[in-house]
Amino acid sequence: MTDARLRHIQTLQYADKQTAESLLLVFICETFPQLAARAVELRPSAVSLNSFNGDLILEDGRRLFFKTHVEPDSIVNEYYNSGLLAEAGYPIIRPLYASTEYGKQFLIYERIESPSVFEIARALEVDSGSPLSLAVSLADLQTAQNRADDHLYQIYEQTLAEQSAVDAAKAPIHQLFYHRLAGARYRDFYGAPDNPLVTLLDRHWIINGRHYRSTLRELIGLQHKIAPEQAAMSVIGHGDAHNGNVFYQPDGLLYFDPAFAGRHNPLLDIAKPLFHNVFASWMYHPAAHPQALTIRLQAPFSAQVFGSSGVVDQSQSITMTYDETLPAVRHMFFDSKVERVLTPLVISLKQRGQLSAEWRLYLKMALLCCPLLTMNLTNLTRFPAEAAWLGASYAIQMGSESDGGSSLLDQALNNIEAVL
Repeated sequence: MTDARLRHIQTLQYADKQTAESLLLVFICETFPQLAARAVELRPSAVSLNSFNGDLILEDGRRLFFKTHVEPDSIVNEYYNSGLLAEAGYPIIRPLYASTEYGKQFLIYERIESPSVFEIARALEVDSGSPLSLAVSLADLQTAQNRADDHLYQIYEQTLAEQSAVDAAKAPIHQLFYHRLAGARYRDFYGAPDNPLVTLLDRHWIINGRHYRSTLRELIGLQHKIAPEQAAMSVIGHGDAHNGNVFYQPDGLLYFDPAFAGRHNPLLDIAKPLFHNVFASWMYHPAAHPQALTIRLQAPFSAQVFGSSGVVDQSQSITMTYDETLPAVRHMFFDSKVERVLTPLVISLKQRGQLSAEWRLYLKMALLCCPLLTMNLTNLTRFPAEAAWLGASYAIQMGSESDGGSSLLDQALNNIEAVL
């Protein structure tokens, strides 16, 4: 079975919402006949890159909330372990109804009126006078985020345990990282010989004066470093806890959509929120993104690759500058996750004698997958050339080490290594 039916609905919601809703209603009636569904209302959203959500209206007028994640060519057959998360102590919304079989993965919840953290962060980032940013200040959000990260680390400590290579290989979270990089998603996105990314694979990058040691091809060649079949310490984690999967409530943050929840390496668990909540606003809002608009490329690249066609000397490095300044809310997410989760986690693993010598590379390889494989950077229908360049540069910055200065990420990792 494939999830082609759900993927079609996910894509169609932006072009023909009414037809997408009609198709979805048929799916829900077939999958949950006991519900007597009458209508659905999709909510196309910038955060729904590989998912869709909305309201389900029943014959008795009751409204419920639904969400599903779609993953083409998945090798994971079962999704969603919300019960496991609840038992571990996560504040998570338990679904009322669930279909977890691949191709039919779908969760239905009680309707939640609370905004997602994604929505609040966006409001704080771009419109300080909006009703949402006036209702939830940066200080309010920081308090909630700090508490949530402190609680997350407590859960990590309480659930930390050794995991065999056999059990590790079964973890759903690998679908977000290794299975995308080594599997069909990379080939579908960038595998064609004339794909624009091919021109960049063997080039070295100089970004804001920092020389990055590895090319994209060299980084992709290190995919075995995050192969699933590795015995390691593991935790019970959400797996995909970016801000779009977290509701804000006055008494704390609330997780939902645990499509990739399970027992897995904690460094993988941190990767998605660490990248998407901090560095990925260009991915959700690619049109006229402030960082992308400041990009300057050394000629002749400015008119090549993601723009018009042309032949460029394959030995030439890519020299790029752009404004790296992040909004305060993004820095807050980064500092909270690094200081309250990542740093104590690495120190704890070191003290236990369980820290891999390649922990840094493992994390960076997972982070590489986020800008490179969440969406297709060479899809210029979605990404203007400037946003595509920014995405490719983030892939390099996440995956490669640099000389001549450190990025925000690498400086944080350096600081952790300094206290080990």
